[in-house]
Amino acid sequence: MPAPSITFAGLPSGARTAIEAEIGSILRIEDVSAGLNSSLSALAHTAGGVVFLKGLRAEHRWVWTQQREADINPHVTPLAPRLLFHVIAGGWDLLGFEAIDGHHADYSPGSPDLPKVTGALKELAALPCPGIELRLAEQRLAGYMADPADTEAFAGDALLHTDWNNHNVLITHDRAHLVDWGWATRGAAWLDPAHWVIWLIAAGHMPAAAEETVAFLPAWALAPSRAVDAFADASANLWEEIAGSAPDDWTVNLLNAARLWQQHRSNRS
Repeated sequence: MPAPSITFAGLPSGARTAIEAEIGSILRIEDVSAGLNSSLSALAHTAGGVVFLKGLRAEHRWVWTQQREADINPHVTPLAPRLLFHVIAGGWDLLGFEAIDGHHADYSPGSPDLPKVTGALKELAALPCPGIELRLAEQRLAGYMADPADTEAFAGDALLHTDWNNHNVLITHDRAHLVDWGWATRGAAWLDPAHWVIWLIAAGHMPAAAEETVAFLPAWALAPSRAVDAFADASANLWEEIAGSAPDDWTVNLLNAARLWQQHRSNRS
């Protein structure tokens, strides 16, 4: 379930005051569509520039993702926008980031954004995994596996983003930036390209073409075929759970993409 959205004006006065204490007087607010993992999503225009704000209620079950983003940020800039502040005030957990003036990545076949996203994947793969608390890929996926022993192939020491929703990838003139690091994970380096494959299929690529798009990533080249098969199976089960009994168009699209890839992998066996 998405986090319930709120506008900046709807925040308690104590939360708004705490934000302005960090970034100065706000001249103008742009409330933007919140993502699934954030209730507050807004651009604050100040005399010093534009700040992207995101937040969750302090008692929300996902509030730990706010701390995760704060902890990981020094380790992932400039791939990610720089964190400017993290405060808890007025019953809200709030983050402020440098705003990125770019557009959401277009994953469709032939998109000029694809090479920049590939570049971001290479850049991420080159980063050392920081010694902070992170979820483990083998644990996150264990509940979606027919054979729990297959999760061993997902273990590793690579830093993974894992949420390749195109809204989490902002494209500027020279590169791709990754945002929303709340679900950062430690695991096998090939898993991020594998996560992206499903989003590529959802954007219109056939499964073989999606795999060709990631084929030259060094991490993908090292992926054991059987492990990729297992990941495709787990992903189909995961998206089936997310879709539930009354899925919306967005989740149906991702579920169909995951199933299509699962079938593709099965046919290769």
